[in-house]
Amino acid sequence: MISVIDRSIDVSEVLASVRDTSAGAIDLFIGTTRDVSRGKKVKFLEYEAYGPMAQRQMEQMVQEAFGKWKVHKISIVHRIGRVALGEASVVIAVSSAHRREAFDACRYLIDTLKRDIPIWKKEYFEDGAVWVGLEGSQPHGSEPRNG
Repeated sequence: MISVIDRSIDVSEVLASVRDTSAGAIDLFIGTTRDVSRGKKVKFLEYEAYGPMAQRQMEQMVQEAFGKWKVHKISIVHRIGRVALGEASVVIAVSSAHRREAFDACRYLIDTLKRDIPIWKKEYFEDGAVWVGLEGSQPHGSEPRNG
């Protein structure tokens, strides 16, 4: 299960997708919307993605993880659109025979996803919004520029 969706993530479904009787460990990462960022009150987040490319790159990332660690199953679901406080924006689950492989693979996957995958986050505050990672390149509250 590797997908980018525009609705709430069913965490139990992601967890069930990596269950395996030969797995002694399942590592589950849930990235949620927090209420404060940059010292300011967050109202909600909004994610945008270049869907087909994000999907392909996530699949490649998962294959790399299978090549680096002895893991059984991996699932990644990232949400796009508006995400309210406390809701999940990304869920990653990894099963393996032993905990170390599951932890290491899961950390690699979230770090690589945040760094490399074309999914962008916009934080909305009481006084405007900012695209995360583009803070210095645009006026506060404006849309990102292409090119």
